[in-house]
Amino acid sequence: MIILFIAVAFVIIMIPAVLVLPFSNDKTSGELAEQLEKKVKKEGNEVSANEMNSVEVAVYRSNAKKIEKVPMETYLTGVVASEMPADFEEEALKAQALTARTYIVNQLIGESRSGLPDGADVSDTVMHQVYKNDDELKNQWGSEYKSKMKKISKAIKETEGQILTYDGKPITATFFSTSNGYTENSEDYWQADFPYLRSVSSPWDKEESPKFYNKVVVNTADFENKLGVSLSSGTTIGTVVERTSGNRVGIVEIGGKKLTGKQIREKLGLTSSDFNWERQGNRIVITTKGSGHGVGMSQYGANGMAREGKNYEDIVKYYYKGVKVQSSNKWLNTMTAKK
Repeated sequence: MIILFIAVAFVIIMIPAVLVLPFSNDKTSGELAEQLEKKVKKEGNEVSANEMNSVEVAVYRSNAKKIEKVPMETYLTGVVASEMPADFEEEALKAQALTARTYIVNQLIGESRSGLPDGADVSDTVMHQVYKNDDELKNQWGSEYKSKMKKISKAIKETEGQILTYDGKPITATFFSTSNGYTENSEDYWQADFPYLRSVSSPWDKEESPKFYNKVVVNTADFENKLGVSLSSGTTIGTVVERTSGNRVGIVEIGGKKLTGKQIREKLGLTSSDFNWERQGNRIVITTKGSGHGVGMSQYGANGMAREGKNYEDIVKYYYKGVKVQSSNKWLNTMTAKK
């Protein structure tokens, strides 16, 4: 199992995204409707759930190749259900809800819709945030659907209307599945410096995540072709010239050519840019630590913090430095005014 336009959009492009359909189950719809009638008060701002759902998200359904419009809070249910395992701790799910809401508010108030068909705000793929609708979740969860949906809906409700801000603006709330023990500074992966996306230790991942270690085997010829390098004879592959603050590979020199850890990860399809390799005859065995780009909140790290008794605000403020949890009222008003 857990996604920038130079400042915002470029980073965003690298992470997951979602768009959600209204739930067809009558009981679930009724529960959500009841929640949406309530109001959230935070820091002197009042946000009604009806106001939040007057903002719709236009999601491009990549398989059906059509756009579906969904109320924002309903959309978030489908995103959180798709991006984080429902059996995670409740406080971790709330932290995920906060990042997902912040992401979509940021996307909606932005101008760029690069890579999307006209009329779409986001896709339902990792280009933005992964989204599954109610029918898809029923098929995925089977007999566990009701219990898991209840848990996800509770996380959405208990963070209703809240987003993460820095210096009075919604942040680029990137997240990923599993750290290598540390998160990354944003500029070490995307060359974009965000003061709240700083490297922090994340010691929970090794015990929490089944994705902490991974191993792949690459044919030597494929390795050379994909990286555009020529390997010398012998067992040597290359030299790590630089490591990042998050202890991932920064720069490697192979046969006189320098490549970043990110380039190698993406060209070879590795789960992480923290890797070691060994040449064995005509193949290269690569072992990685962690899963994902490493910037922002580690989902398995968040779950580990929740197991230790930390609440969702503790979690997000640990992974996003200097942020505030605020009402989305100001930005919702901007969006509804555009209608």
